[in-house]
Amino acid sequence: MKVRTRIAPSPTGDPHVGTAYVALFNMLFAKVNKGDFILRIEDTDLARSKIECEKQILSSLKWLGIEWDEGPDISGSKGPYRQSERSSIYKEKAQILVDEGKAFKCFCTPKRLDELRETQVRNKTALGYDGKCLSLSENEVADLEKNQTPFVIRMKVPDNGLCEFEDMLRGKISIDWNQVDMQVLLKADGMPTYHLANVVDDHLMEISHIIRGEEWINSAPKHILLYEYFGWKVPEFCHLPLLRNTDKSKLSKRKNPTSILYYREKGFLPEALLNYLGRMGWSMPDEREKFTLGEMLEVFDIQRISLGGPVFDIEKLGWLNGIWIREELSDNELKIRLKDILPHHNNLDQLLPLVKPRMRLLSDYEKITEFLFTEVPHITEESFSSLNIEKELIIKILQFTVWSLDSMDDWTKDSIFSTVKIVADSTNLKLKRFLAPIFVSIAGTTSSISVMDSMCILGKSNSVTRINKSIELLGGITDQKYNDYLLEFNHSDSRSS
Repeated sequence: MKVRTRIAPSPTGDPHVGTAYVALFNMLFAKVNKGDFILRIEDTDLARSKIECEKQILSSLKWLGIEWDEGPDISGSKGPYRQSERSSIYKEKAQILVDEGKAFKCFCTPKRLDELRETQVRNKTALGYDGKCLSLSENEVADLEKNQTPFVIRMKVPDNGLCEFEDMLRGKISIDWNQVDMQVLLKADGMPTYHLANVVDDHLMEISHIIRGEEWINSAPKHILLYEYFGWKVPEFCHLPLLRNTDKSKLSKRKNPTSILYYREKGFLPEALLNYLGRMGWSMPDEREKFTLGEMLEVFDIQRISLGGPVFDIEKLGWLNGIWIREELSDNELKIRLKDILPHHNNLDQLLPLVKPRMRLLSDYEKITEFLFTEVPHITEESFSSLNIEKELIIKILQFTVWSLDSMDDWTKDSIFSTVKIVADSTNLKLKRFLAPIFVSIAGTTSSISVMDSMCILGKSNSVTRINKSIELLGGITDQKYNDYLLEFNHSDSRSS
């Protein structure tokens, strides 16, 4: 039997990282077993499905490096690959179940079903359909249909006993039939529910292994029963652990960005995001954290998936993304990636070697270098408070620096460093402490590229202007204090020379 796996996303919103996670393991399992991986679009919810969402799903998965052998964009022998184009198939199969007494027409109104649920909740009894329309006679059904009463088709389920099945990761699973609802298979608008459409499509598309999230475990009995009703072979089941937030709750956009579009726009590398998704519940034999898709394929074994809920930690992803930027992208490759997202490319060749060691995301480049392309950085007096240096000493440091820089003719990084170090030594301050207020004046923060590099790029006039602006921001210098500082500066300058 040839291995065939699938992913069936719904085009009703942004492409979800959970979809990519499940798609990745389906693709890996198919490829290592020399099989096929199919992408099918589950668009039976006509009101919510959008072609724009479908396009985003396809482009996002391809951006990550996930490729399929059959799908709506590349066709294949088992199509069509959009469920909305297969509605006649589902109607035919649903009618077969009705004709064979394995399903029935349910004419209950939404109001009755809501009242039933409210009663069950109030009485703390099991939720689910009560089987009212099972007892309708053929004449009653015929009369209701004659009056064009809307109906759905529900499946019959056993009253008692267990449904037992094997899961590739979890072993034998047993679920009591009295916990299984009489599932709607065909809705009143003639469109199938997930349960009917996926069972029918998985059979007709010859899916051998169903690899999906563990939230579908409780639905497995319904699907297995449908396979048995139709007389079809049941595929192998593999239920992957759910992605979790850092608080162990199910991954949701309320606590974590879940859209692949978010990660693409924020400047995450597709290789890094795919790498991170590969680490969700799975690990390389040597336990290394950074690996490529090709390296995964070389050693992939689905049995290495751990059932503990993998935590999707965006901070950890950012850390991994930074490693990919520094270790896997040459400066030229990084430049190409940056040009896709940068509004300007000013001084890219000059700045890239300085910024790259500090980058976690591609978007960090613009944040780190933004101060170089503004007239002055946006700072306030509060910007200097974290330095733990008295305001008067900060002003003195900045004024001494201005006088030293003003006298320079050779405006190079080495010359700037030598000049500033002489001033720092003359004030008996450690260089790091002396430079902190200059960092804030030039870049708006101490967390930036080298202040010497920054001043070299900005030029003498711009650098001196920024430092003077900071002096003014901090209250300026009185004439008397200015003369005292100048005397001290000249004295220290004569000693240093």
